[in-house]
Amino acid sequence: MSDAPNVHDLARALADQLRPGAAPRDVTISFGVRRLAAAQYDYRSRGGPVTAYAQALHAALYGLPTDTEPLPTALDALLQATHTATAPEQQTAVLRQVAEQLRNAAEILQRYQYQAQWDRFPDDVAEQLAQAHDQAQQIAEALNRVAPAFSDRPTKDCAPGLRADRKRSAAVPAPSPPSQADRHSARAARAGQ
Repeated sequence: MSDAPNVHDLARALADQLRPGAAPRDVTISFGVRRLAAAQYDYRSRGGPVTAYAQALHAALYGLPTDTEPLPTALDALLQATHTATAPEQQTAVLRQVAEQLRNAAEILQRYQYQAQWDRFPDDVAEQLAQAHDQAQQIAEALNRVAPAFSDRPTKDCAPGLRADRKRSAAVPAPSPPSQADRHSARAARAGQ
């Protein structure tokens, strides 16, 4: 047996920095940079469960591979992954996976829309499925656009100019999906062709 500390030893030692005897599962850790060095490190900070950092530290100290398990595809499992995705790259990956699932959902909705039209369901059924399809696609596209921001985000101590830019971009409204009347007009125009 080696005298080298294992992951659990490192997690306990890190948790003890907060309070001796603290359970590692109850402790989170946060890293930041001094104000004088903030610009040099792009105002970054990072934090998360002490156990995740202990695992990463153990792997780095002893040259072990880090676990990079693929993200789950089921939305309920993906929701659970958001609680442990602390690295900016992980958060970006979660958003991209949600976008991919929304694209799959949009395809499912479109198939049911076509089925509703084929089976001559009431018009509003196909219209609502078409709206849901369009909205799912719009959300997926929006998630793909914003996901990279989680990897490149500044910290709370970011420069004032960056905060102003972020507020301005947040104020730009997202385009709204076409109304039922617009959809009905478009369908009538296609039917008349």
